[in-house]
Amino acid sequence: MKSPVHRCRDVEHNRAQAATGAGGNCLQNEQRIPISKDVITSSSASAMWFIRDACGIVCAVITWILVLYAEFVVLFVMLLPSKNLTYSIVNGTLFNILAFLALASHLRAMCTDPGAVPKGNATKEYIESLQLKPGQVVYKCPKCCSIKPDRAHHCSVCKRCIRKMDHHCPWVNNCVGENNQKYFVLFTMYIALISLHSLVMVVFHFLYCFEDDWTKCSSFSPPATVILLILLCFEGLLFLIFTSVMFGTQVHSICTDETGIERLKGETGKWAKVPCREAMEVAFGGRFSLSWCSPFSGLSCKKSSQELIAVPQGEIIEQDIIEIPLN
Repeated sequence: MKSPVHRCRDVEHNRAQAATGAGGNCLQNEQRIPISKDVITSSSASAMWFIRDACGIVCAVITWILVLYAEFVVLFVMLLPSKNLTYSIVNGTLFNILAFLALASHLRAMCTDPGAVPKGNATKEYIESLQLKPGQVVYKCPKCCSIKPDRAHHCSVCKRCIRKMDHHCPWVNNCVGENNQKYFVLFTMYIALISLHSLVMVVFHFLYCFEDDWTKCSSFSPPATVILLILLCFEGLLFLIFTSVMFGTQVHSICTDETGIERLKGETGKWAKVPCREAMEVAFGGRFSLSWCSPFSGLSCKKSSQELIAVPQGEIIEQDIIEIPLN
């Protein structure tokens, strides 16, 4: 006799077999329940979200170090020694604003609950509280023992089921999901912009130094200046390509209303897709405005009454597929 752990399986890969083994007709026309977002996020929305993953934390720290390195080279190697005050002020202001928005977006993407399903809510009491119709079928995640809503996937790093999970990104030490995809898109966009800006400034600085004396175009020695600029050029080019591709991929995912995992698993076409404009408005929190470009929109320290909803406790149900009503 199999243990509950071995008996559990990922029903997303075995829906056809599960339907046959459970009695044919009773699951043939199964309907996954559309659990509301408010219920899904109620247990974790009131707490600070941070993943304690060593690899992710190291990658996040490296991200900040690389941005601060670019800040150092741009300011102390290129702009401050420049004889053109207007050039230094304009480029310094623009670069610092973009860098600040990039780091703020990184923090929001890292510390925002991506849409985690509460752990251990696969209980009879919780399912009864949802007031589902007879004949509906719900699924339990065997790994985190939670009721799995439609389009949710389990992340082995976060150890939670995430609504509309696109992927787990170690650079932000978090999953990219329903609640933080906007901040990840902004992070990739601003990193791409500061990478492009720094590359343009490096080219102009090299041209300026070739025309003038190298000892006068920087406060550092000529060899140190060249090394610092080459490293910044390599960093800027690498991250410009990487973040531009990620930005395009994320915008495409939003417009097509399908996540990276759903495309990878071939789950597309199992839900009614919304138009691109509506999908963008949902992801970015409203109609098009300047708030789309702000990582601070929607930031509030107040807790709504929905965040204080308690999930009914009880014994975890052993089955991965539960048909309503429960026996």
